Amino acid sequence: AAPLGPPVYVDLAYLPGSWSARTVDEEFFRRVRSLCYVVSGDDHLKEGVLRSLLDALLAGKHQWGTDIQVTLIPTFDSLVMHEWYQETHDRQQELGITVLGSNSTVAMQDETFPACKVEF
Repeated sequence: AAPLGPPVYVDLAYLPGSWSARTVDEEFFRRVRSLCYVVSGDDHLKEGVLRSLLDALLAGKHQWGTDIQVTLIPTFDSLVMHEWYQETHDRQQELGITVLGSNSTVAMQDETFPACKVEF
């Protein structure tokens, strides 16, 4: 455990994937306060811890005590994400958390791929 100190404020934070996703808990979100969190890593390991990671975001953000808007940007589609979104939507709104959908696409040359634009 790291010594207690003031929280760190950033514009964008990528949440770890695979086995490292297990290290993201309520304390992480209390101490690493970001305007945007990117949830990446569409793999079976992350799917197993995704719900606890998302619940930790709600619990940690509740401790901030400020009115900072937060955007959650998932880079993959997930049944766990959809269920969490539906079940906690009211709580997300209370805490000022917006979840971006993954229905935007960008076309470049002969490719199209899902994307979103984040401005600061």
